[in-house]
Amino acid sequence: MFYDHQQIEKKWQKYWEENQTYKTSNNTDKPKFYVLDMFPYPSGAGLHVGHPLGYIASDIYARYKRHQGFNVLHPVGYDSFGLPAEQYAIQTGQHPAITTEQNINRYEEQLRKIGFSFDWSREVRTSDASYYKWTQWIFIQLYHSWYNKDTDKAESIDSLIQHFEEKGTEGLNANQNDELNFTSEEWKNASDIDKEDILLNYRLAYRAETTVNWCPALGTVLANDEVKDGKSERGGFPVFQKKMMQWSMRISAYSERLLQGLNTLDWPQPLKDSQEYWIGKSQGAQVQFKVEGHDETVEVFTTRPDTIFGATFMVLAPENPLVETITTDAQKVEVDTYIEETSKKTERDRMSDVKNVSGAFTGSYAVNPFSNEKMPIYISDYVLMGYGTGAVMAVPAHDERDHRFAKKFNLEIKKVVETEEDVQEKSFDSKDSVCVNSDFLNGLHYNEAKAKMISEIEAKGIGHGTTNYRQRDAIFSRQRYWGEPVPIYYKDGMPYTLPTSALPLELPEVEKYLPTEDGDPPLGNAKEFAWDEANQKVVATDLIDDKTIFPLELSTMPGWAGSSWYFLRYMDPNDEETFVKKELADYWGQVDLYIGGSEHATGHLLYSRFWNMFLKDRGYISHDEPFQKLINQGMILGMSAFVYRIDGTNQYVSKNLAKDYKTQQIHVDVSLLKGTSDELDTEAFKAWRPDYADAEFILEDGKYITDREVEKMSKSKYNVVNPDDICEEYGADGLRLYEMFLGPLEQSKPWNTQGLSGVYGFLKKFWNLYFNGDVFEVSDEEPTKAEYKVLHTLIKKVVYDIENFSFNTSVSSFMIAVNELQKIKCNKRNILEPLAVIISPYAPHICEELWSLSGHSTSIEFEKFPALNEDYLVEDEIEYPVSVNGKMKFKISLSAQLSAKEVEDLVISNEKMQQILEGKTPKKIIVVPHRIVNIVI
Repeated sequence: MFYDHQQIEKKWQKYWEENQTYKTSNNTDKPKFYVLDMFPYPSGAGLHVGHPLGYIASDIYARYKRHQGFNVLHPVGYDSFGLPAEQYAIQTGQHPAITTEQNINRYEEQLRKIGFSFDWSREVRTSDASYYKWTQWIFIQLYHSWYNKDTDKAESIDSLIQHFEEKGTEGLNANQNDELNFTSEEWKNASDIDKEDILLNYRLAYRAETTVNWCPALGTVLANDEVKDGKSERGGFPVFQKKMMQWSMRISAYSERLLQGLNTLDWPQPLKDSQEYWIGKSQGAQVQFKVEGHDETVEVFTTRPDTIFGATFMVLAPENPLVETITTDAQKVEVDTYIEETSKKTERDRMSDVKNVSGAFTGSYAVNPFSNEKMPIYISDYVLMGYGTGAVMAVPAHDERDHRFAKKFNLEIKKVVETEEDVQEKSFDSKDSVCVNSDFLNGLHYNEAKAKMISEIEAKGIGHGTTNYRQRDAIFSRQRYWGEPVPIYYKDGMPYTLPTSALPLELPEVEKYLPTEDGDPPLGNAKEFAWDEANQKVVATDLIDDKTIFPLELSTMPGWAGSSWYFLRYMDPNDEETFVKKELADYWGQVDLYIGGSEHATGHLLYSRFWNMFLKDRGYISHDEPFQKLINQGMILGMSAFVYRIDGTNQYVSKNLAKDYKTQQIHVDVSLLKGTSDELDTEAFKAWRPDYADAEFILEDGKYITDREVEKMSKSKYNVVNPDDICEEYGADGLRLYEMFLGPLEQSKPWNTQGLSGVYGFLKKFWNLYFNGDVFEVSDEEPTKAEYKVLHTLIKKVVYDIENFSFNTSVSSFMIAVNELQKIKCNKRNILEPLAVIISPYAPHICEELWSLSGHSTSIEFEKFPALNEDYLVEDEIEYPVSVNGKMKFKISLSAQLSAKEVEDLVISNEKMQQILEGKTPKKIIVVPHRIVNIVI
């Protein structure tokens, strides 16, 4: 019977949509299971075949759990704020909302074609005001919260105000920007503006001066991962380090909990390692060094206080405020020039550049509090203001970077850890040796020396033991248009939150999407974007009088804001009263399976864990962590095609002749190749782009053969394969099976369209099991034991594979089972119906059709997954190979129930064995039950 995949797939996609087959109920006594894909950003290019890999895996698992009787939440939505739509708006004037809507429609059309079992009724979009109303609401909760280190959680700012009213800062143990000291009287007597200023020092969402990556050409602050080699990733514009007033999120308050929480998660170890490194916990001491001739002190954090006697100079971050104070007149020009140069590098560039040594001498000296020796103070870009205190005590004998710096600037190198190595030539960094040249630390090992030095530092009153974290607070402002407006207005220069009743603060219309002429963000172009405090509404900007009508915040939230809580909104997507009802958050709990790319390790996955912990602290949800199990899917790689252009000409030479010419390798679109071969369609190539219209070709055997290479699949490499084309030719079920068949989910693997024919052949074989010629024919006859064995062998394998995410080996097992059933001409209902249920998570359309043809009026989706019966896997007979003196002589079939002694007796009495023995007695008989018989004569 002809397998018409196009008709079958259209039919069932229509059925699922009309019947809302995958709509999830919140009212059920079934156990829950929450399966989620990382939030897709709807780009203009649509999906290529690499994108659905993770979605197919999660969909198989979601369908499998439904078969097991779980109430499965498997939603979809769009992270729809983003830079590409805004850049397009700047270029064309088209509103980003229109571009985004078009892109989403394209994505949705493609996703539906692949047959995903999403609950489309729960779809969310971060750029919808009904969604970002709650993103703004969460921001307001963060603003009105502080972190109490004593209770180790976030609390309402009201409890902090009460503490100030009663005790001032006495006994306060809070996460803060600066350590403040005041009495309750001083607090009570402070003006309202001063009180607000003090509270900003503690709020979890706060505004402060921060060093940022500023890109003047784009008019915005960029995240570290948006900058490469001192230039913006988008557009290649220069980026500078600049101090600006920015909104930040106090994620640093959660560093320890984020670190400890990793122990409770079933995540890939490399991903956990990335977060652990990013958080960067280190234990050591905070120490103050006096600066000669100044009242100021330099405070450093060091993980190696045991080496303080070897500290021979100090290095400050160029942006450290002390630099301006302590730099001498003679050194000012050199220092200022160096600071200007450093401003062109991002923090990431500075951290990764370990080879280049540079710096400038300030002209001032610190005093080593233990050796009393003078230590010249330098500035260098390898010291970062955001980590520790923005200053380091340099111990060149025992730190590689300090050593390079000392050699460059001819500074003293003093050994304080015992080693045979010449520390003048190479640093020796070890915790296994003992202290030398260190007065009272001499002879002590690392742990003893560290503890002793910390107690000495504390006794001198110049510091204390402490724990430090590399993780910095997350900048929360973007000088862009297409993002969530920040629900803040300014009164007397201080920020105030809008009342929650005024939410959502909607994105206003603007005439242009660039910064204003005064350098304000694009929202500065809005004509209706001011806050009327008296009437509690947004009014015209030209009414601002700073008496009753005030300016609103002009920055928008960063791209990660909406994706930091979307997993909670899916639980209750249409609620207008709250972001998620507590009882629904308690029912759905954590995401049980989260699938996505590893590139989000230190961005989205940290921010969402932080917001989740915060919402738990404030009592809105009950679980600490959002994602219990996480899998990073690998990448599907493209097979790029290249032509060779002879330098200085428009001539193109075929691959195997290119070695005879000086050529340039150029990517060409894989669609220009003939069929599935490597041969270029030269006429199509000439028509592809105007500059190739006059191309001439040097052929081999009358053909132009392209070079091929496996690379990342991307539009820029012209190696993208559109899933729509695959679905058209091989079907969505073919695409789903092939993507799983390519290899282990976590590994990267190359795409090869030719490989689909094998999977498509399997689907046709599977289809034809149910037909006799063109007639659907399934028998109600009881299956044989051999038929049951094929089915239950498959059940055992597939259950193991799905539960271990080994989807590729399941596809192989389907092929083996169908081949075996075809050989024995099985058409029994008790075999073929369970077979359709087993294969349906992978190939849902064909299985729905076969299930329907078998006489069922309901979807296959909620049928119970077939239970394994091990009895069918027990062998009745074993075929024993019989070896004599190491050579296999014959085989004998014996009952599987026989003991080793019974097998031995039957083999010896066998006629063939008697002929071999010729009356001799065997020296040795070895029976390996169910495997082999060895006889030595």
